[in-house]
Amino acid sequence: MTTETPTVKNVLAIVSPHVGGRTAGAALTTVLPGATARVTVVEAADEDPSALRAAQVIITGLGPVTADHIAAAPALELIQCASHGFDYVDLDAARRRGVQVCNIGSSGAEKQNVAEQTFALMLALAKQLVPAHTALVEADWALPRLQQSITELSGKTLGIVGLGHIGEEVARRAVAFDMTVVYAGPRRVAPDVEARLGGARHLPLDDLLRTADYVSLHAPLTDATRHLLDAERLALLKPTAFVVNTARGALIDQDALADALAAGALAGAGLDVFDPEPPTAALRLLKAPNVVLSPHVGGVTRETLVRIALAAVQNVADHLQGEALRDVVS
Repeated sequence: MTTETPTVKNVLAIVSPHVGGRTAGAALTTVLPGATARVTVVEAADEDPSALRAAQVIITGLGPVTADHIAAAPALELIQCASHGFDYVDLDAARRRGVQVCNIGSSGAEKQNVAEQTFALMLALAKQLVPAHTALVEADWALPRLQQSITELSGKTLGIVGLGHIGEEVARRAVAFDMTVVYAGPRRVAPDVEARLGGARHLPLDDLLRTADYVSLHAPLTDATRHLLDAERLALLKPTAFVVNTARGALIDQDALADALAAGALAGAGLDVFDPEPPTAALRLLKAPNVVLSPHVGGVTRETLVRIALAAVQNVADHLQGEALRDVVS
């Protein structure tokens, strides 16, 4: 009796420099099954043209995969995004070629840390931590100046845009902080989920914006959600409201947000994501009043990176073994 030799497929792992580059990507070579995968690690899809041309599977950690990249890989079967987001892959080009695109949405790999980062930004805004710290470093006892703008989360309304795995995790924490939860999205979640989240209510987006004291974005970036919060929608918010974005930078019109903050039409913003990333020095939000910024750290704790890598690699390993894929987005 003969044992069939497994087919070895070429895997191109793209890990952008700003999320760890080749050093982070090297770990993939140790966790993918060597009997079925030949892995090349790059920091950009076109860095190694021969590896791109031979690729049958691409794993990408926020590295763009364009129509040209897909066209340059005639044997390509699968693009696996090592993230919840998939906006950096040209889905239309992949669809035309019959190449499946997957994310790690159902794994929940990022949800704990993104939820924690969301609350870190909310608390920093509510407690004015950045101006308080800066003032003390400069020998300025700022309490008389800051005390009128320091607030509590308790009793406030949190509006969650996108109640998926991450949005639910944020909502659970909001209940622990005695906040009221409202949410917007294409569909209402099950009544038992709403009950578990403190009686969360589904609202149209514009109504949510008029209602919420804090608005937290957890929607995917698509053509329909790009600049979801534009100048018109930002104007619906109360002047005492805060905006928090730990999803994708382009969900917000960044210039419109800078205008609103400069005019005092919003109380503040907490941002972990930008458009583009890293942001350029020209980004007005870098100097906007009452803004707390972090460099897309919502999904990059030691624990989170392990979960992300394992989820992405497991899906690829299943594909190499001929098993069904999870989290197909195109």
